[in-house]
Amino acid sequence: MPLARALCRRYFRLRVEGLDHLPEGPVLLVGNHNNGLAGPDILCTLSTLWDARGPEAPLYALAHDFAMRQLTAFGAVISRFGALRATRHNARRALGAGASVLVYPGGDLEAYRHFRRRDEVILGPRTGFVTLAREAGVPIVPVVAQGAHRSAIVLHEGEGIARRLGLKRWARVERFPVALALPWGLAAGPWLPWLPLPFSIRLRFLAPRRVDAAEDPAAVRESLRASMQSALHDLARSRP
Repeated sequence: MPLARALCRRYFRLRVEGLDHLPEGPVLLVGNHNNGLAGPDILCTLSTLWDARGPEAPLYALAHDFAMRQLTAFGAVISRFGALRATRHNARRALGAGASVLVYPGGDLEAYRHFRRRDEVILGPRTGFVTLAREAGVPIVPVVAQGAHRSAIVLHEGEGIARRLGLKRWARVERFPVALALPWGLAAGPWLPWLPLPFSIRLRFLAPRRVDAAEDPAAVRESLRASMQSALHDLARSRP
């Protein structure tokens, strides 16, 4: 906790808004994803929640198969801090046990988006997280991070490279990014972690949303994406 606080406050100069929107009990936290394996938005969000609810409150983050099954040593480390392999079964068990769960539906499509799209929310076609919240009877709380995608400069998303390498088939990854990043200079591929650049990050927690049984999951996803995009634009415009 002290190390996480120091990194967030001094290195990323983290500012947080909307924590009063966080209800009691288990929630499904839905964030916009930035910069892959080393995305500072994850640390900032978890650190904020640990501080807000206390380290004893159960909190898990769903991690991509690539991190948990292909990079097994890395997966073992992050699992000690609450990472779970991203399956609906794992998330349902955690929520059912009274824990809150953090998920990034945009996955690698969002995490490795081009730098010029840094203030764009991309949740992709997935609706499983909406169905999960409805089945578990928990509210969805959107968490919007602004500034985290400046921690590296993604020059090329590498969709074509990923397709030619068959990454979707064996790693469930659809991007092969090329980025300017520390300490490598030029970093290529989704498996190469980099040190985040020290740009300031802002987090905004939005109002919780419950999913009714009759609602179309795709429509709910788009409604959430629109509200997150509006918040992201607002945060980008109001940067000092």
